Amino acid sequence: MDRARPWAVSARMVVDGDDLALGAGAERTDTAVKRIARLDGRAATAGDLARAVRMTWLTPAMDRLFAGPAGDRRRFLDRLVLGRAPEHGQAAVAYERAMRDRQRLLNESSRDGAWLGALEREMAAHACAIAAARLETLERLQETIDSRPEGHFPKARIALEGALEAAFAEGRASADIEDDFIASLARVRGRDAAAGRTLDGPHRSDLLVRHAPKDMPAAHCSTGEQKALLLGLILAHGRALAEDPGAGPALLLLDEAAAHLDPARRAALFDELLALPGQAWLTGTEPALFDAFGARAQMIQLGEG
Repeated sequence: MDRARPWAVSARMVVDGDDLALGAGAERTDTAVKRIARLDGRAATAGDLARAVRMTWLTPAMDRLFAGPAGDRRRFLDRLVLGRAPEHGQAAVAYERAMRDRQRLLNESSRDGAWLGALEREMAAHACAIAAARLETLERLQETIDSRPEGHFPKARIALEGALEAAFAEGRASADIEDDFIASLARVRGRDAAAGRTLDGPHRSDLLVRHAPKDMPAAHCSTGEQKALLLGLILAHGRALAEDPGAGPALLLLDEAAAHLDPARRAALFDELLALPGQAWLTGTEPALFDAFGARAQMIQLGEG
């Protein structure tokens, strides 16, 4: 698809008995093609859509998530957090904006301590909200994983590598963590100015995953084991959302998820999806990949582009 061309997609959702019309796409302006979103015909943000529909997805590009850069794992984790706490996206955007403004002042060798201090306080408030939401989601996810017997998808041991997340895990008070981060940002202004970027904060955290049965880092596992671990995490997240009174059933989007699974694991994946109270959409290029569904799923065939 030519990404420079306008496009649109829409869906009608029934959530808790309420009908919602969602739309997303891109429209051409005088200078560029701009992304747009709609909710019941009104302009909406990504956060609005996240609040309307709990959604998570898996694509072939994520198969090497555990062996790739930390930024990919952070984005994956933050999408899981959004399923439980849609406000997480707003906190992340506000944190990034304050961090950029602080860095601009540092790059300009600004001596306006009051302005820098205000931005650092804003960064710290949002950073703590981000770290706390990540840790809460991860703990809930691990509880869900541990509550199930061993199955076709290996259990994972998950943890967060980050100073703020570690402080919350130790049970420290949010106000104390925030004050310490404010003081730390003030101390390292010179270092961050020289580096041209902020070197500490939740934007540097990493998601650590281990293959529990083998007690091995996920990055050291085979490609097949990594895919099975990732599918296990997605399924556990779906179960966790369904059991969370503040979240509810999720919409799972799995692109080519069945293509490289053996028949037994493929059938196990379908059984797991059917047991979830939400809805799942799967894509594939061969109809035979979905034979294990039998008559339990609706098949839609697309052709001619």
